Amino acid sequence: MSETPVLSDLDDDGILTLTLNRPKRRNAFNPAQFLALGVALDRANDDPKVAAVVLTGAGGDFTSGLDLADMGEATDGPQPFEVMMDALCALDKPLLAAARGCAIGFGVTALFHCDIVYLGAGSRLRMPFTNLGLVTEAAASYLAPEVMGHKQAAELIFTAEFFDAARALETGIATAVLPDDEVLPTTLAKARQIARMPVPSLVAIKRLMKQAHAEPIARARKLEMEGMLELAGTPENVEAITAFLTKREPDFKQFRK
Repeated sequence: MSETPVLSDLDDDGILTLTLNRPKRRNAFNPAQFLALGVALDRANDDPKVAAVVLTGAGGDFTSGLDLADMGEATDGPQPFEVMMDALCALDKPLLAAARGCAIGFGVTALFHCDIVYLGAGSRLRMPFTNLGLVTEAAASYLAPEVMGHKQAAELIFTAEFFDAARALETGIATAVLPDDEVLPTTLAKARQIARMPVPSLVAIKRLMKQAHAEPIARARKLEMEGMLELAGTPENVEAITAFLTKREPDFKQFRK
């Protein structure tokens, strides 16, 4: 029986909880999960019963980003990640994240698109793009410096190092850090507080808050896609993926000749 990659639950208060549901893979995204999340976000935007959206992960993790062992086949049509990003950028309802455990790659860059982020104290975060021989995604080249400040963003992106929840709070990624078992209940309680407000007002205000960033985000996404196409399949990228799949450290010095 195939898994349901994104679970969707709308309660009587108008809170739509979207749960990334590949816990055996630490909720790593394959093409089906990207597409499922995009569909769920589009439906949330169009459904008048939805007042706020909560994004979380099944099991003990938020998401470990892209599933390098299940990336699907390359196609000429719209890429699942970009389809999902179109829906994420178009979402006009308040979006809250309840994140704990592992938050890697899109597990971090998704948080830049959330309005409120509650993070578990035991979380480990990482933006691994240089370690994969690639560029940033999800407009993180714009949003990370915008949210964190250039120097903080540069350190974490250039080194691809892990960082903890306290650093995420310090740099503005997180709204608050909570004990792991309190993250989802606290997020749902805050979403219910928001959902008591008139939805047209929430939508109008979110549109206003997003307006100044819409063009820079679109431009960053375009440039990032071009960068991905340029670097994907290079010797450094192949070495990075091979090293990941064989569970060893990549050797990038071999290409500096």
